[in-house]
Amino acid sequence: MENKKLEEYVVTIPDFPEPGIMFRDITSVIQDPDGLKLAVDGLVNLLKDTEYDLVIGPESRGFIFGVPVAYLTGKGFVPVRKKGKLPRKTVSQKYDLEYGQAEIEMHVDAVKPGQKVVIVDDLIATGGSAEAAAKLVEQLGGEVVKMIFVMELAGLEGRNKLGKYDVESLIVYEGK
Repeated sequence: MENKKLEEYVVTIPDFPEPGIMFRDITSVIQDPDGLKLAVDGLVNLLKDTEYDLVIGPESRGFIFGVPVAYLTGKGFVPVRKKGKLPRKTVSQKYDLEYGQAEIEMHVDAVKPGQKVVIVDDLIATGGSAEAAAKLVEQLGGEVVKMIFVMELAGLEGRNKLGKYDVESLIVYEGK
């Protein structure tokens, strides 16, 4: 494995999806075996001193990173899906997007009261989807003990919205 840093695997696309935005592409990380290993191992390392029972991953990139983290740490994985995608009884939570709202769901039996949960996702931007996932966990009586992300866009201040949670990111970009 080359001695590249995780940041070096991220391709930045200027002016996507609109002028002034610096899009940080996670697909360039996961398509490279060394980049994928750095990202997953880095996330697992962020959890080394954390006691937890379950890994939660929001659709869709939370699945990509959450499942290997759960597997490597011997924990179960719970998917958080867009509304209407889960087959059994669910709890749901709406959250604000830049334009409009979205709604996510989790199976009602996915988290047991008192279980300690880690939320894993690729990116923290405004913090809306992570906060909504945390509310689902709490609705079911679980406790969010940590939220971990591959990348953070610090300029969008998502960490502020998640102030009551322990939040860590492998890469922090100062801008948006």
